[in-house]
Amino acid sequence: MAITTTTHLNFRGDARAALDFYHSVFGGQTVAVTYKDTGDVRNPDEADWVMWGQVTADNGFRVMAYDVPSALPWNPGENAVFVSVRGDDAEEITGLWQKLSAGATVVQPLAPSAWAPLYGMLKDAFGVVWVMDVAAPYNG
Repeated sequence: MAITTTTHLNFRGDARAALDFYHSVFGGQTVAVTYKDTGDVRNPDEADWVMWGQVTADNGFRVMAYDVPSALPWNPGENAVFVSVRGDDAEEITGLWQKLSAGATVVQPLAPSAWAPLYGMLKDAFGVVWVMDVAAPYNG
């Protein structure tokens, strides 16, 4: 038996824009199903919001997103979730960092660290905190 874990991000009206942005960074396939698509429109202003969406790329990147309807409580919180992207190729991680940092607030610039050849943290334009690094062997 095999399982996968996928980061699921919650938004309030920005899920489609976030999915499109992450697709532009990581590539792959985007799927976005709206409340209108499912016939579950409870607020006409939210009919085109994303009820379920995801970006899936051949390199293993996967993220899900949805727009929390205004009838439900939603608080994005502070540092409730970090999305970690780890790879073994510094050039690939640097390229992804450059794309993802568009409109972002850099918390820790992408640079060598004591525990990884490259490590960085940023909060993207949608308020999602991303940690990116190049994996290094753990020597306990």
